Amino acid sequence: MNEFPNGWWSSAVHRPSPHRDAWPPGAIVDMLVIHAISLPPQEFGGAYVDALFMGTLDPAAHPALGDLGGLRVSAHFLIDRGGAVTQYVPLSARAWHAGVSSFGGVPACNDRALGIELEGADTCPFTDAQYARLVELGAALFAALPALRLSRVVGHADIAPGRKTDPGPCFDWIRFRAALAARITRARVPR
Repeated sequence: MNEFPNGWWSSAVHRPSPHRDAWPPGAIVDMLVIHAISLPPQEFGGAYVDALFMGTLDPAAHPALGDLGGLRVSAHFLIDRGGAVTQYVPLSARAWHAGVSSFGGVPACNDRALGIELEGADTCPFTDAQYARLVELGAALFAALPALRLSRVVGHADIAPGRKTDPGPCFDWIRFRAALAARITRARVPR
């Protein structure tokens, strides 16, 4: 079953962001980058993250948003605190989530990585619902994109050290990787 008709996950709300473009010629998507975001910092449930990704954020709406005016950023997916998934960019397009980045000596991670944002902050634990949906989404992506490898599921901090810290020390990489690996293995077992 194709869970990504036209590049859009059937289990997500679709909000096409204008902040995207075409993958470079010959690009092979072989990475997932996990991010964390909250606007204002450490506040959850508002509309500011959506507005940022949609290009409609009013930097005057809150003092913490002042530096974000005119910023053109997006991610393929956002998982909110309750586990709801919004997709902003289809798999067929490049999202603008990694910025200046490098992994394995190769720069420009946006050119080969999908970005998954978790509503959160470096200083607070993520929710069980977020982990469950992240594993579900990750497994669906592994089924759809054969070049993905567990060793290339990384945090923003891993590809932009010194510049970014997310998803931060409260993200449980052991829990996430174990659950994702188990889900992928189950999906590959012949029935």
